[in-house]
Amino acid sequence: MKKTTIGGQALIEGLLMIGPENAAVAVRKPDGEIVVDKRPLPVKSKLSKVPIIRGVINLVRQMVLGMKALMYSAEFVELEEEEKKDSNDISKQDNKEEDKKKAGLGAFIERILGEKFNDILIYFSVIVSLALSIGLFILLPNLLASLLKLNRETRGGVILLNVIEGLIRVTLFFSYIVLASLMKDVKRVWQYHGAEHKTIHCYEHEEELTVENIKKYSTKHPRCGTSFMFLVMIISILIFSLVQWHDKLIVNMLYRILLIPLVAGISYEVLKLAGRFNNRVMSIINAPGMFFQIFTTKEPDDDMIEVAIAAFNEVRVDKEDADNTCGGC
Repeated sequence: MKKTTIGGQALIEGLLMIGPENAAVAVRKPDGEIVVDKRPLPVKSKLSKVPIIRGVINLVRQMVLGMKALMYSAEFVELEEEEKKDSNDISKQDNKEEDKKKAGLGAFIERILGEKFNDILIYFSVIVSLALSIGLFILLPNLLASLLKLNRETRGGVILLNVIEGLIRVTLFFSYIVLASLMKDVKRVWQYHGAEHKTIHCYEHEEELTVENIKKYSTKHPRCGTSFMFLVMIISILIFSLVQWHDKLIVNMLYRILLIPLVAGISYEVLKLAGRFNNRVMSIINAPGMFFQIFTTKEPDDDMIEVAIAAFNEVRVDKEDADNTCGGC
């Protein structure tokens, strides 16, 4: 079976696909038309090919690309809402003054920052997303585990505390996914997520990318970002267990923040191996992440698959770079 490094991200009524050379965003407009925006990827640095380090670099790069794509796809939704609002004279009149204030403020900020406004907004959004993720899935579990009165002087006690912390982390992650799945708009995103995986599977099985061919494949994929997140949680237990559990909570949290790049880098390398090899060991490693994809992927409709095909065709190449994105998420 052919292996690919192409991966991506589900968006609002669309998909981002990232290939070895280009990234493409395909969005289904309200009128049914598929709009595709294709852009070349930045030239890779030497560090982006160094094991462990490349995982951190690719993670940040994909977050930036994902945020840009998400904002791009959201523009079409905002445009549709504006058109609906303009068709309602009463609503238009009631919100006239408020819209003027917002437009004036936005124009003022753009005049001050110039062309850098969007870039600053994107990087700020990525920083906020990282901070929230670290706070919820790294620091909060450590805080809750610290409340337990267990022996912290022995290696066994430290390992036990880290296992409990890891279980809390997995529980929070699982709860977050389940709660998000209850939202109607998120369910459509999960469907586009499924369309992405099915399209990649079809390509890896060297079949023509048609709706009928793609429909028969699974919505789950070993290189999914969901699997990556679960690997981060498991590997964090192993890495954090090597550090002595300090009595001061702030010191424990600082240790974890400093070790996050190492955890992410190792997780990336494991994910690459899991996506490249099909054997019993890799199947065991993939199993938890594949299970969580029951909640983060759903069966897409034909229109969603067409969007996935449009995005994928823009980034496919004859020869791929094996050190490309960890994508499939």
